[in-house]
Amino acid sequence: MAASPLAEIVEIRVHRPEAIAEAAARRKRRDRPVGTNGRLFIVAADHPARGVFRAGADSDAMCDRALLLERLCIALSRPGVDGVLATADIVEDLLLLGALDDKVAIGSMNRGGLAGTVFEIDDRFTGYDAEGIAAMGLDGGKMLLRIDPGDPATVATMQACAHAVDQLAGRRLMALVEPFIAHRDDGRVRNDLRADAVGRAVAVAAGLGRTSAYTWLKLPVVEDMERALSASTLPALLLGGEVPENPDATFVAWQRALRHPTARGLVIGRTVLFPVDGDVGSAVDTVVGLL
Repeated sequence: MAASPLAEIVEIRVHRPEAIAEAAARRKRRDRPVGTNGRLFIVAADHPARGVFRAGADSDAMCDRALLLERLCIALSRPGVDGVLATADIVEDLLLLGALDDKVAIGSMNRGGLAGTVFEIDDRFTGYDAEGIAAMGLDGGKMLLRIDPGDPATVATMQACAHAVDQLAGRRLMALVEPFIAHRDDGRVRNDLRADAVGRAVAVAAGLGRTSAYTWLKLPVVEDMERALSASTLPALLLGGEVPENPDATFVAWQRALRHPTARGLVIGRTVLFPVDGDVGSAVDTVVGLL
């Protein structure tokens, strides 16, 4: 992004912060997040708020906000891209840039479980809440639920996610839940990516709250993905994760998983925003082709 647009955003934040709410109010929204084809392609950009900046070999790729916004705008401008998943600061930057008209905007809710901390499983809701999502005219909220059988902090996060599901459903807004079975290994939280573990996490997430009518799932692509996806009837979006060493093999795995009736799209971040060759548009177009 050129210095001028970035400087304009800063000037607005300094002198006219109310312009953010004004931009949200005039944003052109879809009648429904999902179109007639029943598919969604969402670009994820909520990593920095958890202290995660790495993309591929670059440990600081997502530190440069101007670069991140520039790549997000390129991705959002491509045909077939439905919207963005991000924290309030990034959503507001994109609103000021006029990049979210006719796009799905999903607010990231619990970002308190900072990567690498002793309190990582105690994933408190420090981002959006349902009231804020509704007030800004967003289309839903995303939450992360890591279930660590050995960490008693898990139940507090589970309860908070159930409350968020209720609050979003009460406003007829999508609740996008990203569940994992997780364990500590050498002090680090690691997600269990075996199909049976993913399936167990799916079953737990599907039961959160007093209704699942507006709940979607955000799931990793693992071996025997059909088994994991078959654990519930909730629609699921497949996540991208880190920039893959072998993108072609990853694309084949996504395409195979998308054949399952509950797999309804993709939530991809670093793979399309920071592809190995640097061509964001081409990476986005390739993923759109899978859908």
